[in-house]
Amino acid sequence: MKLPGHDAIARQAGEHLVTQRVKLPRKVVERPIRQVVQRLIMALVVLVATAFVVYVDHDGYHDNSDGSVDLLDAFYYATVTLSTTGYGDITPVSDGARLTNIFVITPLRVLFLIILVGTTLEVLTERTREEWRLNRWRSTLRDHTVVIGFGTKGRSAIQTVCATGLRKEQVVVVDPSSKAVDAATAEGYAGVMGDATRSEVLKRAEVHKARQIIIAPQRDDTSVLVTLTARQLNRSAKIVAAVREEENAPLLKQSGADAVITSSGAAGRLLGLSVLSPAAGMVMEDLIQQGSGLDLVERPVVRGEAGKRPRETDDLVVSVVRGHRVLGYDDPAIGTLQLTDRLITIVRAGPDARVTPDTRPLPHE
Repeated sequence: MKLPGHDAIARQAGEHLVTQRVKLPRKVVERPIRQVVQRLIMALVVLVATAFVVYVDHDGYHDNSDGSVDLLDAFYYATVTLSTTGYGDITPVSDGARLTNIFVITPLRVLFLIILVGTTLEVLTERTREEWRLNRWRSTLRDHTVVIGFGTKGRSAIQTVCATGLRKEQVVVVDPSSKAVDAATAEGYAGVMGDATRSEVLKRAEVHKARQIIIAPQRDDTSVLVTLTARQLNRSAKIVAAVREEENAPLLKQSGADAVITSSGAAGRLLGLSVLSPAAGMVMEDLIQQGSGLDLVERPVVRGEAGKRPRETDDLVVSVVRGHRVLGYDDPAIGTLQLTDRLITIVRAGPDARVTPDTRPLPHE
């Protein structure tokens, strides 16, 4: 097997000091600094307005120090009044100034306090709201899809699965990069930042309740460790893993993966096919790109098709899934179709072309 040494694996597994957190997608994205600046400007506007009102009617106020109220005294009075400090060294003495305090300055004081207290409460309650959202998310999450690695492979896998009808709320992305997790949440997926080889990180993604797990990290040794950990946490989930080297594929299957895709080998075969026949290469690329042109669709056998041969159905049947065997359309072992069979067909992409997940339990040693 072509894997790094034990030191590299131990070092990767021991990187547990990285912050582990769950990030949910937000419908409204606004920078906190912008909110603080906006409220600070509003508070300054209220302060200036109050000082202006006091300065216009400065003859109605008395300063204990020198008797008169100038512009600086007006700002000083506005500051101590709005902050409810109230030293009492400057006081309204005329009836007009007192009426102004009742009907103008008091509402401005209330508005000023609302701005300050509102900002403080929002900062204090943000963590509580986030914890409430996370608890509600965990309690409602069932039979979801966990994607390990939000690189090119992981992103393409999510897009393909979502093209078949999977909702974005049912996808959880796990990646050690904060930028990758931010990109995932920006697209509407929940994200968990951390090392997926550690069981506590996968538990944050609710792997033990997932229906299917897609493992697409950058390194083959990471794929092996993640597959072992995920299979230990969830015995019934369907696990599909990607590796770069074909010689590592058997180890992934022994680790618990139901299907292993060799990314470099698959790309090389598609390149070779395109050299021999560019048109055939275009057709293959069209088939693996879900939601456009022609699609490969797996569906159950309908009652009207039972007892027929694969070529007698209306759809173009490529293979027949019987039990845990995948048989070619011309395999004599098929005989006639049974209601328990599943068909892999080629159909024109459209709203009705949906892959029906195979929810039967898979055997694991």
